[in-house]
Amino acid sequence: MRTMLTGLRCLGLLIAGLAAGQIAAQEQVVESDTHRFEEVAEGVWHVMGTGAVHTMSNAMVLVGEFDTLVVDSHVTPAAARALIDSIPAITDKPVRYLVNSHYHFDHAHGNQAFPQGVEIIGHEFTRAKLNGEIGNVLEETTFRSFSDPVPTLVAQLEEQAANENDPRRRAELEERHRVQSDYMNAIGEVAPTPPNITLERKMTLFQAVAEGSREIQLHHFGRAHTGGDVLIFLPGERVVFTGDMMLPGLAYMGDGHVDEWPAALDGLKSLDFDIWLPGHGPVMRSREPIDNFQAYLRDLWDTVAGMRESGVSPGEAAATIDMTHHAANFPQIQGPGADPRAINRIYQLLDSR
Repeated sequence: MRTMLTGLRCLGLLIAGLAAGQIAAQEQVVESDTHRFEEVAEGVWHVMGTGAVHTMSNAMVLVGEFDTLVVDSHVTPAAARALIDSIPAITDKPVRYLVNSHYHFDHAHGNQAFPQGVEIIGHEFTRAKLNGEIGNVLEETTFRSFSDPVPTLVAQLEEQAANENDPRRRAELEERHRVQSDYMNAIGEVAPTPPNITLERKMTLFQAVAEGSREIQLHHFGRAHTGGDVLIFLPGERVVFTGDMMLPGLAYMGDGHVDEWPAALDGLKSLDFDIWLPGHGPVMRSREPIDNFQAYLRDLWDTVAGMRESGVSPGEAAATIDMTHHAANFPQIQGPGADPRAINRIYQLLDSR
């Protein structure tokens, strides 16, 4: 394990240029071989993979006086085990709770790796998806569309590495090949494991910490990225983990409720926070992306609805829809067109009305 201090953890450090009396919060960054832990508030850690293991999603770890709570379990049991093995880099407190922000494979397919006795908490919809009450998550478009191409990617990386003459580039390709090969092999181990404690709208936990207790609010503000998105809000620390309900860029919409999503984001905006931790990407400190994403979602819904009304097929709509006027806020928009999975989902919702 290696530790890097990105700032002095000293409340007396005065930063020039700040108003008198303001103190700069100091953050600690700790890395294991597989994970990077960034402390955004006392005992509140934003967790990203280092690339040594295919984790695919972020996590959050809350360290208390006697125990630890983890949010999201990554993409496979192997990735979850790497996370569990890395947590001792920041604490020796045992994991007591695992919270699923939603049911998608990249956030919940590591559930089975957590030790017996760890309580898994999630929305009622998340439980229904992962226990097979609502479809088979291993056969649905979302899982298959991301997982089925992996063997082809592994073969391509192997070929590229073999044909690469630059030693540095070849080493990079070989490492990518190793990581993706491990991921491909780990997929077969997955046995979807549902939460055993569920909520419908709100649940509050209190975690013992040195100065008393940490309030942990779990909120479901409505259907958005999935039918069961849960936000994890820490009012004392003014931090919220948003999962994939809110990302720095455009979120995957293949299972989304695009017409209801903006209202759910109003619920997020009602919370009093300074920092939000997305399910993918870095720590965020600006609320402006929330407004931008709401505007995009409303525009996307209305535009697709108009195209459908005009008799445009889902495939044609996905190829020709022009959302480039949102590109300043979402640089991933490179030209006309949109994810066919998102457009098919909007047509499905419109057809069901």
